[in-house]
Amino acid sequence: MKRGWPADWSERVRGKNCPMCDEGRPDEVHGNVRIVRGKVSDAFLVRNEVGQRGYCVVIWRGRHVADPTELSRDEASAYFEEVLRVGRAIETQYQPIKMNFEMLGNSLPHLHTHVVPRYLNDGEPGHPPHFMRIDLQNEPLIPDEEYARDVAALRDLLARA
Repeated sequence: MKRGWPADWSERVRGKNCPMCDEGRPDEVHGNVRIVRGKVSDAFLVRNEVGQRGYCVVIWRGRHVADPTELSRDEASAYFEEVLRVGRAIETQYQPIKMNFEMLGNSLPHLHTHVVPRYLNDGEPGHPPHFMRIDLQNEPLIPDEEYARDVAALRDLLARA
């Protein structure tokens, strides 16, 4: 069966009904807690979805932007500096063997970057991680106490960065 882009894709790219724009700058989104509010982005520590400790999403906060090519040079510099700041905090906290930085936007066309630490024992060595797995949604894979400690540790590292 051939799948195509949604009929309203062009409108989504232009920002119509964009959930990332509409949500403002909340402290929590879908159970994921904000670990830093930057000048141009917010970073959230992901609690579920892939069950990967340290997995964060950095979301562009400004006008609606679907792709990084729409940013000015100064905006791009600020955004990528904030993404790298989150990546460095993750490296310090979790000591992964590799970091993945992924910007897709294929289902939600608003600039955001998945910042994913990779470990020796993760399930997809040598391949991109699987995001948004249906079988993992709404399942608290990271225990509450561990998640709270991770949030506090990353906030502390980012405050000192």
